[in-house]
Amino acid sequence: MPRDFRWGVATSSYQIEGAVDEDGRTPSIWDTFCRVPGAVVNGENGDIACDHYHRMPEDVDVIASLGVDAYRFSLAWPRVQPGGTGPVNPRGIAFYDRLVDTLLDRGITPWLTLYHWDLPQELEDAGGWPARDTALRFADYAEMTFDALGDRVKHWTTLNEPWCSAMLGYDQGVHAPGRRDFGAAMHAVHHLLLAHGLAAQRLRARAGSDIELGITLNLAHASAATDARADKEAARRADGLGARIYLDPLVHGRYPEDVVGALAARGITLPVEDGDLAAISTPLDVLGVNYYSSQQFSGTTEDGATTDENGLPVVRTVPFGRPVTAMDWEMVPEGLTKLLVRLHEEYGLPLVITENGAAFDDVAEAGGAVHDADRTAYFADHLRAVGAAREAGADVRGYFAWSLFDNFEWAYGYDKRFGIVRVDYDTQRRTVKDSGAWYRDTIRLTRGA
Repeated sequence: MPRDFRWGVATSSYQIEGAVDEDGRTPSIWDTFCRVPGAVVNGENGDIACDHYHRMPEDVDVIASLGVDAYRFSLAWPRVQPGGTGPVNPRGIAFYDRLVDTLLDRGITPWLTLYHWDLPQELEDAGGWPARDTALRFADYAEMTFDALGDRVKHWTTLNEPWCSAMLGYDQGVHAPGRRDFGAAMHAVHHLLLAHGLAAQRLRARAGSDIELGITLNLAHASAATDARADKEAARRADGLGARIYLDPLVHGRYPEDVVGALAARGITLPVEDGDLAAISTPLDVLGVNYYSSQQFSGTTEDGATTDENGLPVVRTVPFGRPVTAMDWEMVPEGLTKLLVRLHEEYGLPLVITENGAAFDDVAEAGGAVHDADRTAYFADHLRAVGAAREAGADVRGYFAWSLFDNFEWAYGYDKRFGIVRVDYDTQRRTVKDSGAWYRDTIRLTRGA
């Protein structure tokens, strides 16, 4: 990597902050979802998490010890704007004000994400992301946040992984708010993108070119399991709903025709109004890429059928046969290279890896040390994949390891550990794992230190 390559670590608000009912914060959809019996492993929640809200200065010390340039974090919308309406909450924004100042004092660039899934519950009660009004409320929230922090924060990400918000939250029901309605999920896709676009317009009006504006998508390389036409069609369909339905409107100002047609065949029309696509395609400075694995697809069932029980074309994931992480995700580093080159060739945006990492079943010694050679190997393989993409011409400018800390891993509760820093949840003690030390040393090497 070049000397100006940006190195960072990443977290999100609900996964680490805790303090869910302090200083005026109101419930988010995740506070509610965690109370649904069976929704989260062991009935766990983010009430305390890593207690970052109370331990922020010490946590910034940990970040600084890793030698990174930047820290990617998200704001809790119901902490900044309780209920999702009305004025900014002075006590809530004060926490992020202190965080930004503490980072800058330590020479660490704040990389702010406005939304990482913690929608105020009141807005979900009013319709959530399937409702257009939620996008309008998000634009207001973005503007008031910029007014509070924009004098010091120059890197702004609107949304983290809208696919997860829409599909896991409103179609599959395994994330908050736990709804299972494909049509509602498709409306959520459009309104999430509209929220991004309206917020981007507000930020541009406030800051002009004085900020680096982006959105973060979770993406993978989708390939056909064989050269059979049915498999190629399955990969195209998977790519359509997994990637192009977001990338095409963001960059080209239009939804993919094949995706629109497939939705129409299911009786679903995206709720596009005049001006929406112009807002969504507000020019980006950077595209954030979250990458964990890739998939290959078949267009037939194991029995040879080409349609499923609902009469829809089969899109079946076929394993590569690779080793898997604790999330049962196959490790496919070359998929990252292919993805980044494809993004460069088809969309032409500067790229930053905003999340990449792996959960493994860590074994901690008595003093907290974790010798996680598997995680270190994962990082090394994927950083080589980033380097290969750069050599092939992709404009990749930075890499954020996921995650800084072991934390609340959504529906998995505290069962999965992604951190390069171990958190003992009983004592809240932080211990840098071997992978964290390796990451620190790798950064030093790239700088010639």
